[in-house]
Amino acid sequence: MDIMTQLASWQIRPPLIEHPPLFTCDEADRLLLDRPGTRLKNLFLRDNYGRRHALLLTPPSKQVDLKALSIQLGWSRLGFASTDRLQRYLGVAPGHVSVLALVNDTEQAVELWLDNDLREADDFHCHPLRNTATVLLSKIDLLHFTEHTGHPPQWIDVPQR
Repeated sequence: MDIMTQLASWQIRPPLIEHPPLFTCDEADRLLLDRPGTRLKNLFLRDNYGRRHALLLTPPSKQVDLKALSIQLGWSRLGFASTDRLQRYLGVAPGHVSVLALVNDTEQAVELWLDNDLREADDFHCHPLRNTATVLLSKIDLLHFTEHTGHPPQWIDVPQR
């Protein structure tokens, strides 16, 4: 079942905006797309041993201090997960990551972390498992989605470099 059909089955019907492929926030900036809502940077992380994984959603301008975040959360040295891990756990390729990829993590092996800087935001920009479109997911729908996938979000203060 495609992600938009899955969302509709949960009474989530976000607007869909088609666009050229976007692999990074910088590419979106260069395209000068005028879209309402809150842009996100999606970081798929793993601990030093590769036993724990997390998807961090943060504002695109934030330069995350992974060392400080590791200490803060009590994880062994955080780093970016490999392309293989991204495919294995979230079922997407680099540049296609968003909170919606958690639909593929049926074993709830990935934790969801939301930056407290997003707490007042709404209408989050999310790739629908492909980087040629963006859906605008309201905060209520985001929480509804994470409830259905079994990924309760953890709101955290994300340190900057």
